[in-house]
Amino acid sequence: MRVILLILIGMSSFINASSFSRANGVVNDSSTNLEWQDDYTDNNNMIKETTWENAIDYCETLTLDTKNDWRLPNLNELTSLVDDTKHNPSLNSLFENTNSNNYWSSTSPSDTNEDAWIVNFYYGFQDGNDKSFNSYVRCVRAGQ
Repeated sequence: MRVILLILIGMSSFINASSFSRANGVVNDSSTNLEWQDDYTDNNNMIKETTWENAIDYCETLTLDTKNDWRLPNLNELTSLVDDTKHNPSLNSLFENTNSNNYWSSTSPSDTNEDAWIVNFYYGFQDGNDKSFNSYVRCVRAGQ
């Protein structure tokens, strides 16, 4: 019984890890059919760090891998990147450009206009952040 349980646990980890692939600075998640920015050559190879409004503008004007329909991810999409088995960063190792701090989502809490939800990739938790503060940006688009 233990052997079967260990095999199932190992297979579930393999299945989760195998949903990600990488090409041309883009990480594809076949389980969500989303493509994620992982190329920041437009920003001197530094992950973009900016205010919430500028993050939205940055994603909407990004051209990466000849595609220009990038956007800031919503909270659920951004949280789908969290790997609970890891920390610092709590993100799949296929992502080459990673900072373990706060990343903007496009989602705002319903009780305030000044804040937006972020995901902190040190441990993978969600929190609110003042939109005028700087956080990191990882753009997303629907895959093909």
